[in-house]
Amino acid sequence: MLLDVPGVETTPATVHPLDGSDRPTSSGGLRDSIYRIAAIARHNVIIRRRDPGQMISYVAMPMILMLVLKPIYIRVVSGGDVQVVTGLLVMFSVFAIAIAGNSILVERHWMTWDRLRQSRSSAAEMLLGKTIPIFVLMVLQQAILVVYGCLVIGIPMPHSILLVALAIVVWAFSLLAVGAALSTVARSLGELGVISDVGAMVLSSMGGALVPLSIMPGWARAAAHASPGYYALRMLKAAINGDTSGVLAPAAVLFALGVVAGTYAVWRLARGWGRTRLL
Repeated sequence: MLLDVPGVETTPATVHPLDGSDRPTSSGGLRDSIYRIAAIARHNVIIRRRDPGQMISYVAMPMILMLVLKPIYIRVVSGGDVQVVTGLLVMFSVFAIAIAGNSILVERHWMTWDRLRQSRSSAAEMLLGKTIPIFVLMVLQQAILVVYGCLVIGIPMPHSILLVALAIVVWAFSLLAVGAALSTVARSLGELGVISDVGAMVLSSMGGALVPLSIMPGWARAAAHASPGYYALRMLKAAINGDTSGVLAPAAVLFALGVVAGTYAVWRLARGWGRTRLL
């Protein structure tokens, strides 16, 4: 060829297939896997610390609404104080799905997700690294609202802290998995915002978070069983009342939902559906 230099061997340029089949494989065992997850998680913690406004609003807004709506709920239903705390907790924790989805979607928009895919991190490791800090934030959000409900709103102290912790962890895991799955489907931050905001209002209201199921029409009470918010509300109320069987049944449903959504998210990412060019 014209650019060949006499006496110098040339090698053809490496061609990387678009399906990512030549991506470096994970190696080094569990210790290296934990190291890769921790490195990605530290990066995500830095991003969250620089932009905490969204999560602060999801803590402050339900606190204000609990104070305003408490007298109305107490007059309308028995146990209105527990209803207003758990209902608003469920609704604003569903809003936090957007934070989980944004943690992955912004990487795709910044065109850094494709670079991350070329590292030795597997799809599961990348997903864990991106979502573990968000999971901690979700757990803190719900825990703060429960404590606020006990100290300010006046709900009874939970009979079992372990049951409340279990309910919070399961609900946060379910929401996190759904948010991760949505981030592999949505093509823009605006699209993700519409899905999460409208979904939060529909799922929480249909589940009885805004209006108690006892005063909702018959068709709405029947449709409530299709809403994750319904099971989250039942689980949290049972946890506050110390009802173990009332916690375990809805927790199993929400855990199964989280496993399905998380598996779908890993499947999409492992097959390259998170590529920037697909936005």
